[in-house]
Amino acid sequence: MTVKSDIEIAREAKLKPIADVAAKIGVPAEALVPYGWTKAKVSAEYIKGIEGNKDGKLILVTAISPTPAGEGKTTTTVGLSDGLNYIGKKAIAALREPSLGPCFGVKGGAAGGGYAQVVPMEDINLHFTGDFHAITSAHNLLSALLDNHIYWGNALGIDQRRVAWKRVLDMNDRALRSIVNSLGGVSNGFPREDGFDITVASEVMAILCLSKDIKDLENRLGNIIVAYTRDKKPVRARDLKADGAMTVLLKDALQPNLVQTLENNPVFIHGGPFANIAHGCNSVLATKTAMKLADYVVTEAGFGADLGAEKFFDIKCRKAGIAPSAVVIVATVRALKMHGGVAKDDLKAENPAAVAKGCENLKRHIENVNKFGVPAVVAVNKFITDTDAEIAEVQKAAESMGTKAFLCTHWADGGKGTEALANHVVKVIDEGNANFKPLYPDDMKLRDKVKTIATEIYRAADISCDSSVETQFKDLEAAGFGLLPVCMAKTQYSFSTDPSKRGAPTGHIVPIRELRLSAGAEFVVVVTGEIMTMPGLPKVPSADSIRLDDKGQIQGLF
Repeated sequence: MTVKSDIEIAREAKLKPIADVAAKIGVPAEALVPYGWTKAKVSAEYIKGIEGNKDGKLILVTAISPTPAGEGKTTTTVGLSDGLNYIGKKAIAALREPSLGPCFGVKGGAAGGGYAQVVPMEDINLHFTGDFHAITSAHNLLSALLDNHIYWGNALGIDQRRVAWKRVLDMNDRALRSIVNSLGGVSNGFPREDGFDITVASEVMAILCLSKDIKDLENRLGNIIVAYTRDKKPVRARDLKADGAMTVLLKDALQPNLVQTLENNPVFIHGGPFANIAHGCNSVLATKTAMKLADYVVTEAGFGADLGAEKFFDIKCRKAGIAPSAVVIVATVRALKMHGGVAKDDLKAENPAAVAKGCENLKRHIENVNKFGVPAVVAVNKFITDTDAEIAEVQKAAESMGTKAFLCTHWADGGKGTEALANHVVKVIDEGNANFKPLYPDDMKLRDKVKTIATEIYRAADISCDSSVETQFKDLEAAGFGLLPVCMAKTQYSFSTDPSKRGAPTGHIVPIRELRLSAGAEFVVVVTGEIMTMPGLPKVPSADSIRLDDKGQIQGLF
């Protein structure tokens, strides 16, 4: 049997004009800012006008710890949204935008897969509506103004050894992690150490995703701390008069993007921070707008529940004043086998024992989600190699944790393939047992917040910090930043900081490498282990297979 590729399926889709899709959720054509006929932004004026609407119920889709075998979190988010519409509910999905780096690297795009995709897939996975380019430009404008200020006399007294603001690029490029800038003579400025992060790790990305409106955006941008003086006083973007110009570059990007699924159901795709190095959620504006327009909103958070879900709860929900009514944890039999010790090349062979062993990872995630007071349901994203005995082990594991696992065939069947899951999620929400609460209070010490996440979510024995990190904790609290939540930068592949430790490790130590203050986004980034904020490309990047064919159509994008 020949299986069509994602891009072939997407290309055969019968798309509706985006105005028709918007009409399904009551959004008039005049509220749209069209980008062609298949995608549009929803205007800020319209969003402001629906603030009084009743909120729909929020459903978070998260997953087990990712493996090379794949889990299908975005695919399941799309499939569940289609499934809710299939059973007669008014539902919208709210997703993140893909980053170009992974699209041309190893991960591929982020528009779902099979018959549970968001379209136009090619546009979404490439330049889309230009949001990432706007974020990159706004970020690097601030970098340019910073170095320009130093060049023209440095009136603010910036200590070049204490510049905290790197540049960004929306591409995986390890060569740019650490550089020296301003070489080549007097006219090029004062040489100093610098570096690049990937755009999705930019504080500007986080700010765009957490801002409630254009004024909030401008204020947050102004609060960004870019450097310190010799007496360690902070220098903010506002001091460089950068906030106004940055806001101008981002004014259109702040408006959420509306597209559609293969079944012509509405989807908001907006913002795209990575969950392993940033807070991993789509924009507050997109989520809250969707909640004003639908009875059910299905959103996702990046990577496993130890990263994306924790940050969704502790950062996004806390800051936005929203609370989920249910959580869906995505798992695949293949991935659970890997967590159970099976090599990638041996996944096709039936192995219920390995699935049962790997389910320790799933159980850990269910237990963690429950700590936030939200009921969890398991979605088993089906592959053709899965056997009844293996699926039974997943269902048994879910039941042992007081929940249920549903076999989902949305990849092959679209919304119909999540009918049972959709009905159960509605039932869980209707029971009204959700009582959301963050993991830690605002007034807990920063170090204790980090330790709480490490011990409660990662099941570590403790965290380790050298004297410089301990000093950073104290300095941040002394400067008035102790009430901020923490954003953990950690490998996505393990509960530990060692990506090779699959399953459900316990008793490990989480080494804290450095702290990065995001004063505009209003959280403290905690860098652990060997995690990189500028990823590299693999030995054989996806870019090797991406091309235009004789018809001018893109091939190899997934």
